[in-house]
Amino acid sequence: METYDVVVLGTGAAGLTAGLAAASSGASVGLFEKSARVGGTTALSGGVVWLPDNKYARQAGISDSRDEALTYLRSLSNGTMREEMIAAFVDGVGELVDWLEEETPVRLKLVARYPDYHPERPGGKPGGGRSLEPELTSLDAIGEWAGSLAGQPRRLYIGEIPSGGGTGVIPDDVFAGRKARNLEGLGRGLVAGLLQGCLEREIVPEVGARAAGLLVESGRVAGVHIERPEGGPRTVRARNAVVLATGGFEWDADLARTFLRGPIDHPPGVSANTGDGLKMAMKIGVQLGNMREAWWVPVIAPPGAVSPGGGQLAVLLLRERTLPGTIMVNRTGRRFTNEAASYNALGPAFHAFEVSQFRYANIPAWLILDGQCVTKYGCFGTKPGGNAPGWMTRARSLTALADALGLPGSELTATVARWNDQVRRGHDGDFGRGQSIYDGWCGDQTHYGTPQATLGEISSPPFYAVRVYPSVLGTKGGPQTNPDGQVLDLNGELIAGLFAVGNVMAAPTGMAYGGAGGTLGPAMVFGYRAGRHAAMPVPAQRLSIADSTSSR
Repeated sequence: METYDVVVLGTGAAGLTAGLAAASSGASVGLFEKSARVGGTTALSGGVVWLPDNKYARQAGISDSRDEALTYLRSLSNGTMREEMIAAFVDGVGELVDWLEEETPVRLKLVARYPDYHPERPGGKPGGGRSLEPELTSLDAIGEWAGSLAGQPRRLYIGEIPSGGGTGVIPDDVFAGRKARNLEGLGRGLVAGLLQGCLEREIVPEVGARAAGLLVESGRVAGVHIERPEGGPRTVRARNAVVLATGGFEWDADLARTFLRGPIDHPPGVSANTGDGLKMAMKIGVQLGNMREAWWVPVIAPPGAVSPGGGQLAVLLLRERTLPGTIMVNRTGRRFTNEAASYNALGPAFHAFEVSQFRYANIPAWLILDGQCVTKYGCFGTKPGGNAPGWMTRARSLTALADALGLPGSELTATVARWNDQVRRGHDGDFGRGQSIYDGWCGDQTHYGTPQATLGEISSPPFYAVRVYPSVLGTKGGPQTNPDGQVLDLNGELIAGLFAVGNVMAAPTGMAYGGAGGTLGPAMVFGYRAGRHAAMPVPAQRLSIADSTSSR
């Protein structure tokens, strides 16, 4: 029977980091991936890692501290964070960064100026310093595995595109040079660096291998049952521990409906995130936490656009909703939120409930765009000066646009008139759009730091609209763990031999999203902590279930 010291399930940043950390501590590691491709949702992401009080900020002369970071996180908790977990996260940053430099190919750098998502909160950083990104990585270093990464090639830094404070324009010769050297950044670059480290330590992922259940023996988790499309099921034993890094459950409609605080549509992450780790853990009686929360994000679904997996393509709605000359409205034709807030903070606006009608008040919703805005800034992939995508709804008047969308024309017209009046006054008195420096981060950079970076009239036809859907980058609820990633049972006792990291664990930051990279920062810190701890033999510990050779 196949046996390793540590078995890791999942090849996103959390799983790869855990596997590498275990191996660097002397453990043999088996790495298994359900999908045919490596990298999970990390590979589709911007690859930004939120790590407060890091040495790169100090080297750049940016002031930060442990106390400031904890004060900031506590200010966002609303009772959803456990003190020992956020302390472990902040305290683990320095060790993680040093370990990455000393024992892996991954190199991180500051994303210049990137503010925290709530920079005006106590301990927040409006001038940046906590969001890091990977240096460009050559995929040549991972050989044939380059063709097995999830997502599409992206040869750029987050700081070069509008969502990272850049222009989005990369000189042709620079791009050609990167292509010739097979350099990539963002999430695929991060995954490639971590995967290279795994391969150098002879940790070779087995793809197309779905974990179907945990093996429980002698009062501890002792392995995992693996299923493949061909070859039949088999059991892989773990001398020390199994690490769940299987991602969230957003692609399982039943789990999402059961646990999440509101409905979601068109999740943009990898479709393999169907809660496999969560289901396995629930079968052996783990304690769950943070189940109603997710990494919320609004998306659009361009008609006819197909995802790599063959389904409807979901596109994150980040930049366009913050541009001057845009607002969002609900079915009544009225605004309902600060459109330029961070995507995670914006998510709960879609969960407001209309009691008298017994329905979600802000679903459906639409983004309304001014014609001059579309021409000046470009939108959804078009360049400034170009035409809007043909799939967008357009009309020569607001009344006609309302008719096309099925909205009350008088209400939409009144909403726009009120918005325009507030823009002229330079202050959104309804929802405070533009009051936070973050609101203008993806807006008009010529006015960054002022409300004008995101406030602009809607007055120039044609007018455009696109349907907006509430969605998630991933879920953030799952097995409750201690600061080393060890899973707790229903009585709060440690389950020997079982760890959870990344989106499968109960997120240490609760309902909050501290800043860009707020998913990957904790994923990597706790992946590192869990991997190091899982490499240590642990004494047998009775579980709150009967021993079994199969929990399938």
